[in-house]
Amino acid sequence: MARASFAIGGQSVAPGTQETLSLKLPGQSAYTPMALPVHVIHGKREGPVLFLSAAIHGDEINGIEIIRRIRHTKAVARLRGTLICVPIVNVFGFFNHTRYLPDRRDLNRSFPGSVHGSLAARLARLFATEVVDRATHGIDLHTGSNHRINLPHIRADLDHPASAALARAFAAPVIVDANLRDGSLREYGMSRGIPMLLYEAGEGLRFDALSIRGGVRGILNVMRALEMLPPRAGSAVAGSIESRGSQWVRAPQTGLLRIVVPLGARVTTGQTIGRIADAIGDNEATVESPATGIIIGRTNNPVVNEGDALFHIASFDNARTAERAIGDFHGLHNDSLGEGDYADSGVI
Repeated sequence: MARASFAIGGQSVAPGTQETLSLKLPGQSAYTPMALPVHVIHGKREGPVLFLSAAIHGDEINGIEIIRRIRHTKAVARLRGTLICVPIVNVFGFFNHTRYLPDRRDLNRSFPGSVHGSLAARLARLFATEVVDRATHGIDLHTGSNHRINLPHIRADLDHPASAALARAFAAPVIVDANLRDGSLREYGMSRGIPMLLYEAGEGLRFDALSIRGGVRGILNVMRALEMLPPRAGSAVAGSIESRGSQWVRAPQTGLLRIVVPLGARVTTGQTIGRIADAIGDNEATVESPATGIIIGRTNNPVVNEGDALFHIASFDNARTAERAIGDFHGLHNDSLGEGDYADSGVI
């Protein structure tokens, strides 16, 4: 029996084909129409329905490039199931180079949304009903925000067996057991029984080769684990290390921050990880690590105010093992990359 077409947004995609569709966005003048771009690859054979979403915060663009590369990967020609690609969820924020919507709301705190609510609520409802509700699994792609950069890592509910299995299949160097946040896309997906992963990597408004490569390879790993793609013999997979907790280190005073440890470094309790001095150079304060762990995020802005989040430290039972996992990840995804190189799609 032939597989049925995939219906979305009042349109249909036949088995064995792919289509780029446009979903009309809410709240737009007839003279300035905008649409949500959705690319659907509908395989000939039955299988899971996986959605990939990026730029739910409009300035987080690494995921856009990750999805482009996935779409053009030769392996998707043998897709089993359906892949829904939404490279720019927050179209409004993307065009304005900003995290938020024009109403200053955070789209990732607006789910499940409402057809009668704010612009953020209406966009959330559109995405929830047209994309999430049609899927069996989801991966949401993010970067750091507000001049912060993240080490590539997966955030997932490790007490949810299906989500934990997909997180381990992704093979990012770090997996953080993260609580669900009210109004987030991940919370909404999980409430619908959809295993969800959140991939954090890189910085807003910047392409980062390591983050992009790791995201592409991780998504393909998940698709193979779901049997949406055939297994790849002999492919290298870096191991992951799991963290059950993380914390931010905040600025003890206002001034200019000098960072003394790199992203991904292992730090110990009491170790100096930064120094803050005023503009004259007096009144210097030391920033110390409150725990032993790995730095999975930090600010790139040296101008800090008292209380600003500076370093994000994930705790591990064995921080040295975590450090090795990060080194393996760098070796796998940075092989043949030179200083300043931008890795294109031939990395798969």
